[in-house]
Order: sequence, then structure tokens, then C-alpha cells
Amino acid sequence: MFIKRIVKYGLIAVIASVFTSVEAGPDKKPDREKPKKERPHKWDAEKVKERLKVAFEKRKKYRADAKKRGHKVRDHKKGRGFGKLISDDAKIKELREAFKQASKKHWAGFDRDKWKDATDDEKKALREQMAASRKGWMEAVKNHRQEVHARIKEIREEFKNNRDKVIDGNGPGE
Repeated sequence: MFIKRIVKYGLIAVIASVFTSVEAGPDKKPDREKPKKERPHKWDAEKVKERLKVAFEKRKKYRADAKKRGHKVRDHKKGRGFGKLISDDAKIKELREAFKQASKKHWAGFDRDKWKDATDDEKKALREQMAASRKGWMEAVKNHRQEVHARIKEIREEFKNNRDKVIDGNGPGE
């Protein structure tokens, strides 16, 4: 009984608040008519076209550079010294060139005309051949990565900072 009474009063309060809020809306003022001003034509179409042309050329240049760099964001302030050591290393360059040659040789082997004219059994054989080729390729990639990683470790050891050994080697009176 008590709950029914609370529900009734609550329902009446909600209905009353809805009706009063609809009537108590903000007063709308009639729109004043503003005089329309003619604005002077301040920009020159030729100048805008020229600026757009320059901007598009600049964007095209940087976009081509971004495609060459790849998707990685490079911080030009940090870590350049060690990266330069690695990129200038003769053995790393030799490994990179050998890998490029191997990749050209490997990926040039697939003939699309064979695929178009092949029957189902021949397509199945081609798929198996491609799967085996991919496994061989993944092994080559793995070996290349290991060789480069080993050379990077050698470079790290070669250019290691021996500051701690020098400090520990100094005697107290030296």
C-alpha cells in the first residue's frame, strides 16, 4: 500500500514537471534583419592557384620520400651514430646486396601464364611448389637476419665504451 502511494505521487510529480518545463521554455526573440554587407574580394585566384601548385609539389616530394623510407617514424636526433656505423659497414652492405640479389632471383621464378592455363591438378602442384618455395625463402630470410644480427653484435663489441674498466683501473693517487 505504501509503495503504491509512492508510485502514484512520483508519477504525478513527473507529469507535473513535464508540463511545467514545456511551458517554461526560453522566450524566442524575433530575428532581426541584419543588413547584408558586400565584402570586398581580397584574394587573387591566380595567386591561390600558384600556392596550391607549390603545396602539391611539396607534398608529392615528401610523399615519395616517405615511400622510400617505409612506415617507420625516425627520430633524427637520437641514435644516429650507431645506425651510421651499421649502415656504413662493408660486411653489412655485402650481406644486404647478396640478399637483394637472392630475392630478385627467388621472386622472378613464378609464371602467371602457367597458372591461367593450368588444370586443377597442375594448380595443386603449383601451390605445393609455391609453399615449398616460401619455406625456402623464409629460411633464407632467417639466415640473413641471423648473419646481420651477429655482425651488429661484433660492431657493438668493437666500439664498446670501456669507461668503467678505465675508471676501475685508475688507482687512488693517479
